[in-house]
Amino acid sequence: MARFLKSNKEHIGLSPDSIQFRGEQKTERVFIQAYNYDSKTLVEDGFDEVEKLSAFINQGNSWINIYGLHDTNVMQKVSEVLDIESIVISEILNTHSRPRVVEYDNCLFVSLKLIRILNEDDLLVDNENIVFILKDKQLITFQERRGDVFNPVRERLKNPKRKIRQLGSDYLLFALLDVIIDNYSYAISCFGELVEELDEKVLGTVDNSMLADINHYKIELIYLHKSIVPCKEMVLNLIKLESDYIEEEKEIFFRELQSNIQQAIDSLNNYKEILTNQLSIYHTQVSSRLNDIMRVLTIFSVVFIPLTFIAGIYGTNFEYIPELGFRQGYPAMIGVMVMIAIGMLVYFKRKKWY
Repeated sequence: MARFLKSNKEHIGLSPDSIQFRGEQKTERVFIQAYNYDSKTLVEDGFDEVEKLSAFINQGNSWINIYGLHDTNVMQKVSEVLDIESIVISEILNTHSRPRVVEYDNCLFVSLKLIRILNEDDLLVDNENIVFILKDKQLITFQERRGDVFNPVRERLKNPKRKIRQLGSDYLLFALLDVIIDNYSYAISCFGELVEELDEKVLGTVDNSMLADINHYKIELIYLHKSIVPCKEMVLNLIKLESDYIEEEKEIFFRELQSNIQQAIDSLNNYKEILTNQLSIYHTQVSSRLNDIMRVLTIFSVVFIPLTFIAGIYGTNFEYIPELGFRQGYPAMIGVMVMIAIGMLVYFKRKKWY
């Protein structure tokens, strides 16, 4: 399936509030992980029955993490239990949507892409759509599959002395967004190390595997660019929104995201430019190598032209050729041919043609 633009003919003409999954199923069943926390207590539970969510509603600050979006019946129940409008659920189920931020009547909607490295050796990347629904003292996250990317935040939640336990759900939103953007920088740095190693190799021996590596890294960086760059626009809109769901004193934290995402994009653009230069150097090296080969072949051709001319004269079918009667005629002809060849090679060497 196409990686850069994914669409399905069945989804054409759907109503904006239609609760229908538009994506790829990436987990077998829906699983819910829920937290209630304040400065003193932390309650954690994991389950797959939506009805259990009611125990985590209106019980202080809560974080509800829902893995798996493919089951529309479950998502309909989630919509009812957590009081999320159908149009918002419809946006959540469209996993191919562009990162954005929208303030609805009873929640703040934030979506962006999470980057995953599928293969550490070949550095094949994939993304998944993550949606954050921020309400008063409640943050709900929707992920396509289970993963450990948010484990650092979970560990911070378990420590009652950490700032994240003292502050509200809007700060938790910042912490999770910060992890995702840091993950962007990590993915780019993984490619950066290989690109810089390739930069040293491309000036040495040229082979076909090097061209394959350059093209592979270039495609993956373009894919990263597609996933990361729209996030910058989302962060800018989030800062400008001045939402009631984000306290004014917390806005300074979200401004840090702007700097982090810009740094990631700058690094991404730098490595894309390096790869473009490497591709140009590779083609220059191949052309130079071809020119060297052609230079040697041309020298041999030019040397053999007069020798062929002499051999051609003495290979004609005339009965009377004066030199044919000389006893030393053959050695003389060979000697002349050798002298011509040596003289031409010396001349080419002085001209620095090889």
